[in-house]
Amino acid sequence: GPQIVVACPGRLLDLHQRRAVDLSGVTTVVLDETDHMLDMGFLPDIKRILALLPAQRQNMMFSATMPGEIRTLADRILRDPHVVELNHSKPAETIEHVLFPVAEQRKLELLQHVLGDDGFTSAIVFTRTKHRARRIADRLIRAGLRAVALQGNMTQGQRDRAMRGFREGRSDILVATDIASRGIDVANVSHVINFDIPNTPDAYTHRIGRTGRAERQGKAITFVTLEDRSAVYAIERKIGEEIARRVIEGFEDVASFDGPRMRPVAPARKGYEDRRFGRGSRPSSNGRAPRSSSRSPRSSSSRSSSSRSSSSRASSSRSSRTRRSA
Repeated sequence: GPQIVVACPGRLLDLHQRRAVDLSGVTTVVLDETDHMLDMGFLPDIKRILALLPAQRQNMMFSATMPGEIRTLADRILRDPHVVELNHSKPAETIEHVLFPVAEQRKLELLQHVLGDDGFTSAIVFTRTKHRARRIADRLIRAGLRAVALQGNMTQGQRDRAMRGFREGRSDILVATDIASRGIDVANVSHVINFDIPNTPDAYTHRIGRTGRAERQGKAITFVTLEDRSAVYAIERKIGEEIARRVIEGFEDVASFDGPRMRPVAPARKGYEDRRFGRGSRPSSNGRAPRSSSRSPRSSSSRSSSSRSSSSRASSSRSSRTRRSA
């Protein structure tokens, strides 16, 4: 039988259940791109595989980032490990960090503006989801830019063609998700643009490491909305420096990015009726909804009309009695 088995967790478990592979003689386990497998939801499968292996073995773990779940797994399976951390938190000094506050609905417009920078040669644009990556790449292509998407639904052949085109300069812009971009190693990337802010500070340092390589200058640009402030402060603590804020003329929608740390109140939509206070009404000084009269304008008008009618009938009756007595 084979001496080395390279497999994804789910496939290996399937082979073991069908008794197509025997794990009793395993002496070395290598977990590569552990954080990638965590993102893909493979952590339960990894734990099941480890439970099937002999207790005496050598374990090796490789991970681009070290979130809490990965550290917990490492503490569980590794005994007095030799830890090697490369550029753990401090990004390369050749990278210029910039934050661009912008409203969510204007991010694509700002992206096209940034890609017109004089120093732009090639860029990797990171998005949060694969569908968003595909949509942005399509919009950039329609705008006349040479863009290509790299996302999880692509076959290996499609991925290879996209990466070959980006490396050879047929595409200037690669739009990718964190998961799909694992293993990207392309020289001369001038810009890394976080269209969506990364989920963790570790992911930020991992993303921007694609530029500023080999002593070359690079730019790491992050688009941020007001809801991203806590993530920005966490990234700044991680890298040990404050990231410059820049507001481009015409994109002053979120100029007060570092204002009071409170969630902005969205303006009421036109025609929106507040169900608690009613359209156009305000809460009273005690914070309660104003008391509304149970009398509607129509009913009040009806009662007034009825009262006038009753008064007229009474007056007419008195006049009639007066004439008869006369």
